[in-house]
Amino acid sequence: MMKMLTTSAGVRLLSPAAVRQATITASRAPTTASAILVSSRRQYATTQETSKRRSVTPFNDNGHVPWTRLSAGEKAGRAVQQTFNFGLVILGVVLTGGIAYLLFTDVISPESKTAYFNRAVDRIRADPRCVALLSPGNPKAIAAHGEETYNKWRRARPIAATVEKDSRGVEHLKMHFNVEGPRGSGVVRLHLTKQPGHWEHEYQTFYVDVRGHQRIYLENKEAEMAAAKKGGNKEFKFLGVKWN
Repeated sequence: MMKMLTTSAGVRLLSPAAVRQATITASRAPTTASAILVSSRRQYATTQETSKRRSVTPFNDNGHVPWTRLSAGEKAGRAVQQTFNFGLVILGVVLTGGIAYLLFTDVISPESKTAYFNRAVDRIRADPRCVALLSPGNPKAIAAHGEETYNKWRRARPIAATVEKDSRGVEHLKMHFNVEGPRGSGVVRLHLTKQPGHWEHEYQTFYVDVRGHQRIYLENKEAEMAAAKKGGNKEFKFLGVKWN
C-alpha cells in the first residue's frame, strides 16, 4: 500500500519499504540523542571533578586518585614517586644486609675479633701468673679495654686489631689491648694465623706485658717448635690438641 508524503516540492508517493525505514530512523533518533546527552554529562562531571581536586604531584600524592583520572603530567609525577620509594626500599635492604654482615663477622662469629678478645680475657683471668700480678685472689676484678682515649667509659675504647694476608694467602690477625686490676696493669698482644681453606685461626703468640715483670706467654708457637726440634720431640698440635 502506497502512502503520500507532502513536501514543499509537492506530493510524493512512498513505498512500504521506505515507510518502514523512515519509522526506524525516527525511533532511533531519541536514543541517539539520549546517548549523546549522557556522554556529555559524564564528560562534564569528569572535567568538573578534575577542576575541583588538587593537582597531584610527587610530594602530595597519596594514591587516592585512580590512575585513569590522572593527567599525563600527574602520571609522570606518580611514576617518579614510586620509583623513588622503590629505591629507598632497595637501599634499606642493602644497608640492613651490610650491617648484619658486619655484626656477624665482628661480633657474633666465633672467629670474629670480639670473640678472640673475650676468649683472651677469660684465659688471662684463668692464668695464675697474670692473676698474681694484676689482681691476686680476685680474677674477676681484672678488666680489659682497648686504646686509651679521652672517653672515660671503658667500653667506648676501641680494640686495636688488624687483618692482612701475606703472599702465600695466609691471613694474619694481630690484636693488642690493655688489662688492669687492683694491683697493676699491662698490655696484651695476640698474633693468630689462618691457613688458606681453613676456618679457624691458630695462635702464634699470645703474651702479657706488665711493667716491672717478665713477659708472660700464654701461647708461643715459635718457642714450642724450637723446643720440639731441639729435643727431637715429634709432638704436633692438631685441632687444639697436642699429639705425640
